[in-house]
Amino acid sequence: MKTAGAPRSTRGGGAQRRPATLAADLRRTEAYPALGASRVDVEETHISWVFLLEGDVFKVKKPVDLGFLDFRTKEQRRAACDAEVRLNARLAPDVYRGVVPVRRGGDGRCLIGGDGAIVDWAVHMKRLSDHDRADRRLARGELSGEQLDRVARRMATFHGCSRADAKTERFGSPQVIRQNVEENFVQTKDSIGRYLRAAEADEIVLWQTSFVQDHEALFLDRARGGRVRDGHGDLRLEHVYVDDGGTVTIIDCIEFNERFRFADVCADVAFLSMDLAGLGHTDLAERFIASYARESNDFDLYALVDFYESYRAFVRAKISGMVAADDSMDSAARERARRDARRYFLLALSADRKPLLRPSLVAVGGIIACGKSTIAERLGAEMSAPVIDADRTRKGMLGVDAESRLEHGAWQGAYDRAFTDEVYREVLRRAAVVLASGRPVVLDASFRSPAMRMAARDLASVHGVPFRFIECRADPDVCRARLVERERTGGVSDGRLEIFDAFASSFERATEVPPGDRLELDTTRPLAESLAALRGWVGTWPPGFAG
Repeated sequence: MKTAGAPRSTRGGGAQRRPATLAADLRRTEAYPALGASRVDVEETHISWVFLLEGDVFKVKKPVDLGFLDFRTKEQRRAACDAEVRLNARLAPDVYRGVVPVRRGGDGRCLIGGDGAIVDWAVHMKRLSDHDRADRRLARGELSGEQLDRVARRMATFHGCSRADAKTERFGSPQVIRQNVEENFVQTKDSIGRYLRAAEADEIVLWQTSFVQDHEALFLDRARGGRVRDGHGDLRLEHVYVDDGGTVTIIDCIEFNERFRFADVCADVAFLSMDLAGLGHTDLAERFIASYARESNDFDLYALVDFYESYRAFVRAKISGMVAADDSMDSAARERARRDARRYFLLALSADRKPLLRPSLVAVGGIIACGKSTIAERLGAEMSAPVIDADRTRKGMLGVDAESRLEHGAWQGAYDRAFTDEVYREVLRRAAVVLASGRPVVLDASFRSPAMRMAARDLASVHGVPFRFIECRADPDVCRARLVERERTGGVSDGRLEIFDAFASSFERATEVPPGDRLELDTTRPLAESLAALRGWVGTWPPGFAG
């Protein structure tokens, strides 16, 4: 595998005439005789031509060697096409229809179909609706937090099933990560000056290289812990589709270089969060990361997310710079690429800046079925903050699925006092990782004793952030009715009617928390009223905020 210096171009001379002719030929509707195409739209990237018909897409690799990929021969392009179809079946099983030959027709022109000589290969895809593409939804103001929650859930499930073995683990080593980072700097050393001042470029180099050097143990722990997976590698908004029914389809993973696809799961999700933040939607970026952390039970990613967002932004800037310098691209595309390169380089520079929303630690407590989880989840969504709950933490520590039932008696088994203390320590440990990244966090647990609440308050004090305790309250009969309904519908919580009285009687009111840091919330009131009362007190993103 190449370690890649500067990209090597194949442009100019006779080598370029064949691909230029192929691209021109496949722009014609006559090039698709079996499909009866009435229109062909074309999109061009630095490595492919993409021909879009009414219901079909054909993608042809360019014969280029960019250092990190080599498509110069027809055999190399065929292998890349085969890999693209195979790998993308994981997240888009109904989209990739196969690899088809590009042939020379009787008139000497290239086409899809017929029985002429094979001149190249194309990936055949079903065309997805542009209406559903995440970047288009975002531009229309129609990409919601709930839709991003679905994307996060899809990615968490995908990563949970993806390959993780000794080979993938090696790609999470500090040495490989340092190689990736330094390769970016080598490949942009002659172009970055067009977009940033020298001091700004030097700042990015120093911060990224220092981060890798200072966090070698963290990278190794993540790799040994199975967090380095055969992932997607290019999780941008334009590769994500969410239809009106909520179905998520994700296309265009990296197929040409395992070094860019075998990576920490944080590197995958940070690509999408970076994309959202780069388009001015920091609230949605943080919401996506928070949702993924909860779905994957991986809050330790917060120690790395700023680094990977900076790294991913630099990669996008590098690619945009390549397009801007490509004289075979049209002038409008090159101008867009120049603007994108500047924006992404600035985004890479800003990754370690202070967050826009002041961090805080919000603890939501109360007896079983008092409504604390509902309040915590809604607050987490409005704060774009991760919600760390004791139920999921407990089950993660036991290695069971979040919705598996643990029907032990009060203070027994998984709920005995000693293990419960361990669960609270882990909840606070995870919260500390989030707070150290400069972000707010919401804790969802009973917090039934002063010691539990004071431990959370002390953690907030250590990190110099405000502490807020919300004591959710409801009439015991209302709680019992909720437990009866929960027994029917299921969920994450193991709270049930048989143990309600024992838990309720053990709850100690939070009188030790200063009044300014404590709020008692009657959860039998309409949810909208409760949230309105909480917004200014805990600090949430203003409605419709993008920044």
